[in-house]
Amino acid sequence: MGLEPTIFGLKVRCRNQLGYGGDKILVSGRTDAATVLHVLPDFRLETHFAKWEFVAEHHLTASDAESMSMRELLDMATPEQRADFDDMWLGYTETWGAPDLREAVAATFAGRSPHDVLCFAGASEGIFAANQVLLEPDSHAIVVTPNYQSHETLPQAICEVTGVPLDGDDGWSLDVDRVAAAIRPTTKLVTINFPHNPTGAILPLDRYWALIALCRRHGIWILHDEIFHGLGPTGTQHLPFIADEYERGLSLGVMSKSYGLPGLRIGWIACQDHGVLRRMERMKHYLSICSSGPSERLAIIALQNRDQILARNNSIIDENLPKWEAFFDRHAALFAWQRPDGSCMAYPRYLGAAGVDVWAQRLVEEAGVLLLPSTIYSSDLGPTPTDRFRLGFGRRGLDAGLAAMDAHISG
Repeated sequence: MGLEPTIFGLKVRCRNQLGYGGDKILVSGRTDAATVLHVLPDFRLETHFAKWEFVAEHHLTASDAESMSMRELLDMATPEQRADFDDMWLGYTETWGAPDLREAVAATFAGRSPHDVLCFAGASEGIFAANQVLLEPDSHAIVVTPNYQSHETLPQAICEVTGVPLDGDDGWSLDVDRVAAAIRPTTKLVTINFPHNPTGAILPLDRYWALIALCRRHGIWILHDEIFHGLGPTGTQHLPFIADEYERGLSLGVMSKSYGLPGLRIGWIACQDHGVLRRMERMKHYLSICSSGPSERLAIIALQNRDQILARNNSIIDENLPKWEAFFDRHAALFAWQRPDGSCMAYPRYLGAAGVDVWAQRLVEEAGVLLLPSTIYSSDLGPTPTDRFRLGFGRRGLDAGLAAMDAHISG
């Protein structure tokens, strides 16, 4: 069409296919030349969870650590923090995030200041804002596959996107040479995610440095989804934050996963480039405007008790991971197990004749055990595994779910 329209302030690619139906999200608006319809596909993972997450008896596919109660979190507060929470004014908060919240986030980095941090209402808002700010309709982006779906579909809504698959036979690592081969003169953004969802893989450090060096040579931004940073079996070695290591790196974080506090809906992006942060802040004016004040107070308490919370959550992983390994030892003919590097997720292969979708559907309907089949992680950018499933081991109560799986398999 040759247009670069905006819809309610948001960039979109113009498309001629206007005959979509089914579970699609249509966003419409006027440009000077035409009405534009843009289609976002059904968010498969969230739709699956909307159906099963709160009705399945055994949620064995969660990607977040064990949550805690309000009382447990407030018990970690200093008297001053508790008073701030009890006496706070329930008005609007700062769009950037409360200054002391940004200070607490910055303290988790090696060399960032509060001025390098912009807070969001969860990680998804940050993903949306980053893609909108960094990409134009004539841009090109590169994403790893499989991926959390919005890392793919949001850039696709704006520009051309190339997928670079992680290799399951190479520890789900990233081939930096394939990234290099995918780069075009218009490439503006590479999006990565380590520890990776759904595999739990962590990129080897030498490949991480090689990727940064490659993007630096070409002036490409790196959006690193680091929401599982710090989570994994005790002793897990995590990558340095991209915002500390690269002048065009954006570190995406959130309270939901490693901290096990998704109910707070507090996320952030840290970046050395304040111009990009200011542009994302203006995008946020169209989105959440600001974060929840009570959530900001609670997030500060959690961040200032980071070591204690991560040690608690990782101890649950230390307890649960051997139970999954024993399960796969019992059923070696039915599954191929690969121990993850970090996070609280793994992506084993299902070897049964029925196929993973049929098996996972029967498992939740007949045994009340919820898992994520790999079709949830299918991609428009190229082939992804069709015989795997995501499981979780960051929450308590695993024994009952494993017993239900054992009984279902034996029956």
